[in-house]
Amino acid sequence: MPAPFSNEEYQDRLSKVRQSMVSHNLDAMLIGDPANMNWLTGFDAWSFYVPQVMLVLHDRDPIWMGRNMDAGAVPLTTYLDASSVMPYPEDYVQQDNKHPMDVVAGYLCDKQLQGKRIGYESDTYFFSPKSLACLQSGVANAQWIDADRLVNWCRVVKSDAEIIVMREASRLVEGAMTVAYETIQPGMRQCDLMANILAAQVGGNEDFGGDLTALSPLILAGEAAATAHPMWTDEKFTDGQTVALELGGTRKRYNAGLARTLQLGKGPQAVFDTADAVKEGLEAVLDVIKPGIQAGDAHRAWQTVLDKHGLVKDSRIGYSIGVGYSPDWGEHTVSLRGDDTSILEKNMTLHVMLGMWMDGWGMEISETVTVTNSSVECLTSFPRDVHIVK
Repeated sequence: MPAPFSNEEYQDRLSKVRQSMVSHNLDAMLIGDPANMNWLTGFDAWSFYVPQVMLVLHDRDPIWMGRNMDAGAVPLTTYLDASSVMPYPEDYVQQDNKHPMDVVAGYLCDKQLQGKRIGYESDTYFFSPKSLACLQSGVANAQWIDADRLVNWCRVVKSDAEIIVMREASRLVEGAMTVAYETIQPGMRQCDLMANILAAQVGGNEDFGGDLTALSPLILAGEAAATAHPMWTDEKFTDGQTVALELGGTRKRYNAGLARTLQLGKGPQAVFDTADAVKEGLEAVLDVIKPGIQAGDAHRAWQTVLDKHGLVKDSRIGYSIGVGYSPDWGEHTVSLRGDDTSILEKNMTLHVMLGMWMDGWGMEISETVTVTNSSVECLTSFPRDVHIVK
């Protein structure tokens, strides 16, 4: 199971990170986000539930530092050799009197990082305050610099090879949504529909399989449809329900999202009127996206349509998407909201996510897109009308 991209591509990515480190005056960078580790080297294992980090220096390949039993994933999934593996022993896992970062601190000292400027990811889910405290106490006189999202911003413009994988992820989510459309019925349990969806997400198609999506698939039905991110239950769908599905497809850890709305039997006209307004808003957003605009310009196009129809939605309407591990597939960089001044560039990939959560029902429409030379291309392709299940 070799790394999914060429060594040349990984070296280009490493060069981007090092250039950003130079601009931040960093001697070293510690990565705690597994998505960033994957993007930089291909490292792929469900090993992030215990402490692990990746060290980036200016003069050698990155070094993975994690649990000894997970070290075998480095040669299995990356281009790195044995000198890039520095594991900690099993007896450091979940102990009160010692911590894996005590061992990592020793490794950093071996690399003569005492007194140096070391960047770290302060807001990743996988790097705890205790981890930082152990490192700070174990590496004498080091300056610990908050370099959160440094690697994330290096990831935001995709290579052509990454766009190919994003297209494959898009085919997977289209397949999953097709299965949902074909099998959902009043009287069916939500969990049974989800079992069909999960099988399609992972089973993929005849050309390639899928990975576990970084964001759980979501069902908005019944009372739960009035909120944005409910989990499925074993409740049965009922005649007359409006159901929104937010699904994903994941290929080589690259994620594509797709949301659509279904009506089980006859529904209120407000559902269809609102859906028409949201589709109009989506077209307005897609019409304005191109290289050189601010992310906020896309949101302002959406807001103009909302104002026309007297609708209100306070949250952002999209975000940069790509490599991701649970619990999130967003890249934590570009957000399509009114105050985001990020400049869109060619080969950025975005999940344009539009939804309205009303009194007793909700609806969603989304597309995963890439910015092209002069406009935008939808990587996902699926009918946008509310799907009526008779």
